[in-house]
Formats: sequence, structure tokens, C-alpha cells
Amino acid sequence: MREYLQSLWDEHGFNLPWKPVSRPALAAWLVFYVAFLAYAFSAHGGLLFIDMATLIVHEGGHNLFGWFGPTIGLWGGTMLQWLVPFLLAVYFFSQRETAGFVFCLFFFFENWLYTATYMADARALVLPLVTTGDPEFARHDFNAIFSSLGVLDYDTKIAMTVRLLGWFGMIAVVIWFARQRPGRKVSSPLQAPDHEGNRFGEFLSRDSNRR
Repeated sequence: MREYLQSLWDEHGFNLPWKPVSRPALAAWLVFYVAFLAYAFSAHGGLLFIDMATLIVHEGGHNLFGWFGPTIGLWGGTMLQWLVPFLLAVYFFSQRETAGFVFCLFFFFENWLYTATYMADARALVLPLVTTGDPEFARHDFNAIFSSLGVLDYDTKIAMTVRLLGWFGMIAVVIWFARQRPGRKVSSPLQAPDHEGNRFGEFLSRDSNRR
């Protein structure tokens, strides 16, 4: 079984090295991620500007998974909201695209902050509800979900756990990205490649030995 999984891993190129990121690009991305983390922290659990895009995907998830019944349709908003960045991260992982993988995985975990904010509102019901259907039938996802699971009284504790996991995930992704080696500069067209230089050195050494 282990050998089979290893063959699948090798077959799909997962054993290949990550594609390098140039030093300026790495620095720019790190500045962006650190600035976003500072911005998210300053929001103190409130909604972020990117959450408006997340909301669109969330509502689309209700419509998409609603075809499979009301229960999965209720969960579908959060499911699609998490699946989109996660599946994109899987794709970039398979292609060994470092920057794309980090971007998608970072915002996959950022989605957890959005979800935690929604969860924490399950009893308070302060957040405005958005729906693509009749507003009269709009309901709070996690009020309904937690009520059905019998954990409504623990909404803020569950939300805190999800929020912490989201923060840990985002920070871990940025640390992993920061540890990547910047890509090497492309050699000048007038500069011979390393392997050619080695061959030339070998030729000189052989010639000197003959003499």
C-alpha cells in the first residue's frame, strides 16, 4: 500500500521541487501577508473587505448544494466557501507553484475567520442576513446548524476555536513561505553555463597533464 501511494505521489510530480520565487517577489508577498495579518488583527473579529467576495461564494454554495436537499444546502454555503480556495491550493500544489499555493492556502485559512464571526453571532443574531432568495425566508446558518446539533449555547467557544485555527493556519503558511529559498538569478547570455565551465576546466587540466 505504501509503495502504491508512493508511486502515485511520484507519478503526479509531487516529488518535484517547488518552483523558485525571485527575491523581490518573495519580499513583496511577505510584506503583503504581514500587512493583511495586521489589518485582520485590527478588525478585532469584524468582517474584512475580502469577506464581501467570500459572501458571494457562500451564497452560491447554498444554491449549488441546495439541489441535494435542505440540510446539505444549509451547510453548502460554508462548504463551498472553504472548498474554492482549498481546491485551488491543491491544484497549485500539484503544479509546485509556490506563490499560487501559498496565496490560496492563506485565504483558505482566512475563510475560517469569516466563518468564526458568523458562528459567534448564532445566538446574538446581530449580523445582517443576506440571501439570494426571498428575504422573508432568510435564516442564520449557524443558528440553525448549532440548534440542530444541540450546541447553540457553545457558539462563541466554537467560534473562538475556529478563529484560532484560522490564525495559526495563516501564520504557519507565511512562515513556510518565508523559509523558501529565493530563485537564482538567470545567467547572462554572455556567461557560459556552469556545466560548460566545468567541461572547459576539465579540458585545461587534461591538457596540462599531457604536457
